Amino acid sequence: MRRFLPPSLTHIGCALFEAAGCSREDALTVAEHLVESSLFGHDSHGTLRLYEYVDQILAGTFNATGRPRVVRERGSTAILDGGGALGAVAGRLAVNRAVALVRDHGVATVTLRNCSHLGRIGAYPLALARQGLLGMAFVNAGRLGRQIPPFGGIDVKLSTNPIAFAAPRAAGHPVLVDMTTSVVAEGKIRVARNRGLPVPEGWLIDADGHPTTDPKDYLADPQGAILPLGGVVGYKGTCLSMAVEILGGLLSGEGCAAGATVMRSNGMLLTAWDPNFFCDADTYERELEGLIAHMLTSRVDPAIGEIQLPWDPEFRHAAERGEHGIPIDDTTWQRICERATRVGLDPASWEADVCGVE
Repeated sequence: MRRFLPPSLTHIGCALFEAAGCSREDALTVAEHLVESSLFGHDSHGTLRLYEYVDQILAGTFNATGRPRVVRERGSTAILDGGGALGAVAGRLAVNRAVALVRDHGVATVTLRNCSHLGRIGAYPLALARQGLLGMAFVNAGRLGRQIPPFGGIDVKLSTNPIAFAAPRAAGHPVLVDMTTSVVAEGKIRVARNRGLPVPEGWLIDADGHPTTDPKDYLADPQGAILPLGGVVGYKGTCLSMAVEILGGLLSGEGCAAGATVMRSNGMLLTAWDPNFFCDADTYERELEGLIAHMLTSRVDPAIGEIQLPWDPEFRHAAERGEHGIPIDDTTWQRICERATRVGLDPASWEADVCGVE
């Protein structure tokens, strides 16, 4: 297990994507998105994607030179087409258009289609929160339907369909909610496989519907399934997933789950609110900090040991990994190096960037 400080890993990612055909600006955008994802502890949407995105560029799934564009705007709304570009590149335009529109209208909604894989969805509302706005995103996987069964079923019909929300704070880290409507993101299953680890009970069933903790059971042929969010009330996860299909898939024009086995693109609906349009800044801060303080007055469950706010894990990971480096398991590193060689780079030169080995 190697560790890399974020600037070094960003340099590696940028070199990979440039060599695969991206412009310098786009390569940096994608590399920074993936590195921040791993910095926040989401390797499933970070280091794992360094080699997967290169594969998809070389296979023609992602267009390294695609240019996202505005299809139509009316009032506080905009429809964007990603031009097949890498998701972080198209997502950058979605955030920028939402910011421009919300300043005039107090609220703005932008849809995005034909944008490949958007990566960590929490990044987009968080980018809005860093500019003093509230943001919320609903993202589906277009026609893909091969990961999650509906509650009560065992056959995969839906995707992980994330929802993300962020709100600015003057007194600390932004509020950040970044969750799938399944128990877990699919990428975390592949991270566990790469590391040779089991997954927790309650995440997976095998192809026959039996509970399993072996990630290979999900990735086998025939494939297993990731369960919907909610456990014994998993119908709530299915309900949320349906809402995401309609908002993120149908309204964006990317389409809803229909059994496709390969994802062409995510579909996203991104909404921004300017809190100063709805209330004065003092009221906003007082009410938000009062809510957080109120939650922290709860007695602590000894089995958990602390009150954990939704954004605590991400920012704690960021502090630890920012100081000690982002870990990359041997399987993932080997695959990154293989792709580097394929696009004409010498991965041996990156060993100098390693800041620690476990």
